[in-house]
Amino acid sequence: MVTRDFLYRLFLSAALAGLAGCSTVSHRTEETRPFFQPEYEVSSHGRKTLFDKVVELDPGGLDVNVASDYQSSAPLRIAVLPFTDRGSANYVVDKIPLTFRDQQQRARWAWTDAQRLRRSMVGYLSGREFYVLNPIGIDAVLGARGITDEAKLEKVTPQKLGSWLGADAVVYGEVLHYESYYLALVSGWQVAVRGRMVSTHTGEQLINFDGSRYDVNVLPALTPMDIAINSAESLLQLRDIQLARSEEEVCRELVLRIPVSESLRLQIARQALETDSEDESSTMPVSMTTANQANTSASQPEHLETPLAEPAHLNSAPAQPVNSVEIRAAGR
Repeated sequence: MVTRDFLYRLFLSAALAGLAGCSTVSHRTEETRPFFQPEYEVSSHGRKTLFDKVVELDPGGLDVNVASDYQSSAPLRIAVLPFTDRGSANYVVDKIPLTFRDQQQRARWAWTDAQRLRRSMVGYLSGREFYVLNPIGIDAVLGARGITDEAKLEKVTPQKLGSWLGADAVVYGEVLHYESYYLALVSGWQVAVRGRMVSTHTGEQLINFDGSRYDVNVLPALTPMDIAINSAESLLQLRDIQLARSEEEVCRELVLRIPVSESLRLQIARQALETDSEDESSTMPVSMTTANQANTSASQPEHLETPLAEPAHLNSAPAQPVNSVEIRAAGR
């Protein structure tokens, strides 16, 4: 009986001590942590090192060349144009097509593959110091002007594209590899993309990039049974989610290699503060507005004035002197 009471008290004491410890830890971690702190590893987080490439058996390479005057001419507004697929637009394993699609299916799959890489590029560029135009609007403008394939797009100068889209630079891209590999215990995807960023003011090439990534899976085995099991499991590497990760990875690492423009960061912050200041100065409570209108109508004769309608423009970002267009509602 004594032993049972002793054990009960010991268990109860341990439980209470644990609860007290958790309470102390929770209380200790509740601290005020302000926003807008310097970030660590901004340019290296998500970027493969040599060790990562060895561990993941990734022989792919990345190459980004930047113009010497990039910092002085870095573009604020960027339009990522439709990418082109250089592949066969069939499902290919070990360079052997496993599907035999007709011309219309190949055109749709080529567009699908290219759009996937394009959207990944847009996503990672949007997280940088750029205003990236929405591809839906870009495609609408190009389609309305009859630019429906690569040959027609290449005939339009970057300067004209900039005036159509309100962009400071355009990004051209092409998908070089979009295929899978499988050899029993080894399987993987290869995704490669190449492109360039061109100024719409001077036509100068600001950046050109070329990148390839392999997502490889190796399952070693010694016995015939293990080889059979691992060969079947290796097929799981060819799932669509693995392909999507390869797309994201190659675009992420290419964008990480673009130098940061501090002048663009300051410009975006300054424009946001100016817009906020203008909004505050133009804000007035509804009651005050009604009272002012009543006093004005009582003290002045009634007359009608038809305001001039301002032209409507297209705006994709805060006002910018070069190639900027704004959306204004017609005066009411």
